[in-house]
Amino acid sequence: MTYAVVAALSTACAIWLWTGPDVATIRLSKLTSAREHLQWQSLTKLLTRPNPTRRAETWRRASIELCQSLSAELSAGRTPGEALTKAITSVDFPDQHLLRPVIAAARDGGDVAAALTASAPPQGGEGLRQLAACWDVGITVGAGMTTLVDRVASTLRTAQAHRQDVAAQLAGPRTTARMLAALPALGLLMAGALNMHPLDFLFGSLPGFMCLTTGVALDICGLWWTTRMATKAQS
Repeated sequence: MTYAVVAALSTACAIWLWTGPDVATIRLSKLTSAREHLQWQSLTKLLTRPNPTRRAETWRRASIELCQSLSAELSAGRTPGEALTKAITSVDFPDQHLLRPVIAAARDGGDVAAALTASAPPQGGEGLRQLAACWDVGITVGAGMTTLVDRVASTLRTAQAHRQDVAAQLAGPRTTARMLAALPALGLLMAGALNMHPLDFLFGSLPGFMCLTTGVALDICGLWWTTRMATKAQS
């Protein structure tokens, strides 16, 4: 019985070694799977990376909400430090940890204006910087903090409405530019459907390759110039 079991196991091992993958194939499969995993991780990070424009808009909206909440807390009779602390905790900022120095300065009687300026991001932090200037004026001169915060909130709302209006007006030109940039590809498809063999001319001859290079360069320059003008107009 024992010899029969050993013989059966030996036969199974021999069959597996004969028909199974070799060591090189196994290693290659492991390397390929590891490489695909790394590529998938890189693609996931790229897709989940926040858009700077959307992040800036989120900061601007949060700054408006902060001014409105701060004005309400000041109108309720709270001190400026308590009102700012409660207002910050009630607003959902994109990066809440950046405002921890502001909360600490408001609670401990520190330089709140400097903390607001330091916490403001480069893009979308205009509201916090204006609030810092308002805070500095209110504490130094002794002006009405509620009135100053209301003016800042009104200014931010007006600027936000203006940006939305400009973005809506620029949506049409941007779409038109993208459609014009895709027209050469549509022309190639139509020429191919007519059995004119445009790719043979573009890739098979020097004049065709020069035309292809010039056309692609002009197409890219047109897209870049349109995007630049739209971004400059929106900013």
